[in-house]
Amino acid sequence: MIVGWCVRRTGDPELAADLTAEVFAAVLVSAARYVPAHQSAAGWLLGIARNVLSHSVRRGQVDARARDRLGASSLAVEDDDLVVVLEIAGGQDSAAGQLLAELPADERAAVRARVLDEREYREIARSLGCSEMVVRKRVSRGLARLRAGLATR
Repeated sequence: MIVGWCVRRTGDPELAADLTAEVFAAVLVSAARYVPAHQSAAGWLLGIARNVLSHSVRRGQVDARARDRLGASSLAVEDDDLVVVLEIAGGQDSAAGQLLAELPADERAAVRARVLDEREYREIARSLGCSEMVVRKRVSRGLARLRAGLATR
């Protein structure tokens, strides 16, 4: 999920791999402060990813503070690694990617816009030509189907 998010935000698999490494280093550094308030840590992870990306953009380079704190070395990303990053980011081969592709079109569009693209409900509703409440319901149903599908795989 984080690799895909980073690739979609940067458009650069090498940069996305570097950002992902920093995100997970930051996760390790702050893991003791994590309070599991939800079934999934996805929101927490994406929050860290947003912070890492925004800090890196401000500095004009990928922040490496968390990796430095852990004593982790820099990534050496080869062409074969970039192919793997792009495959992960594509998500179609993953169980979640396959389940997402199997959702009804209206739910898939809503889930993709809200979760993967992180668009606001109001914006999604405008683009889909429906109400915010309808979008919320589609996202909710789609995520419920994804959870149920992942639980049975």
